Amino acid sequence: MALIVLTSASGSPGVTTSALGLALAWPRPSLLVEADPTGGSGILAGYFHGDVAHIGGLIDLALAHREGTLAEAIPRAAMPIPDTAVQFLPGIRGHWQARSLIPLWEPLSSALRALERNGQDVIVDAGRLGLAGCPEPLIYGADLTLLVTRSTLPALSGARSWAETLRGEFERMGAASSLGVLLVGDGEPYGAREVAKVLQIPVTASLSLDQDGAAVFSRGANPPRRFESSQLLRGLRAAASAIQSVVNANRASLGATPDVGSLV
Repeated sequence: MALIVLTSASGSPGVTTSALGLALAWPRPSLLVEADPTGGSGILAGYFHGDVAHIGGLIDLALAHREGTLAEAIPRAAMPIPDTAVQFLPGIRGHWQARSLIPLWEPLSSALRALERNGQDVIVDAGRLGLAGCPEPLIYGADLTLLVTRSTLPALSGARSWAETLRGEFERMGAASSLGVLLVGDGEPYGAREVAKVLQIPVTASLSLDQDGAAVFSRGANPPRRFESSQLLRGLRAAASAIQSVVNANRASLGATPDVGSLV
């Protein structure tokens, strides 16, 4: 089982859209966790058009943790995304609830890792770094954390200082290879090699800037023509494969048995 976390330094580079798209393109059952401390579910409001009530989710898990029933509560708090192998765990209603989740993040990280007995991988939308209630135990406890950024100069300028902070912490833990970049808009204008050089973090995967395709995930728009063969979906599938390769390589270097690679 792999625990994959997506986060960003500033702006709106597409963390939520990328996390949802990646979960839907994932080759085996997955749990998508909305851990953005900003609150207000972008997935329920966008992909589900606001037609699904925002109930339960992480707040239910916070209550379950206090009662000592966290592991049992996770499947009850998640909802299926119809016609997919994805379970979705909604986040908080608003930012005022973020601080109440701080005691949850550490035990939730352990509980999510334990989901391998269900054959599930976990993809987490951690939102923006530095906010009150930021899920740091998930970010630093992941098999792979991806800093999501656009390739523009303002985006890279905003990401640079957080990239340094993340690098320092992962290196301190001896887990430098568990940090990567998910680049949105490769070559518009800067490419993966330039971005990796500026941020000093390897670019694990890149996604094309496809506004019509991204709207399928961000707003629940109807898929455009040839969506299944679009650059965006090809990029998401390639990203899933690249992520699995990195996780397997990291586990192999630690002498661990790779759960994910056998399923590629």
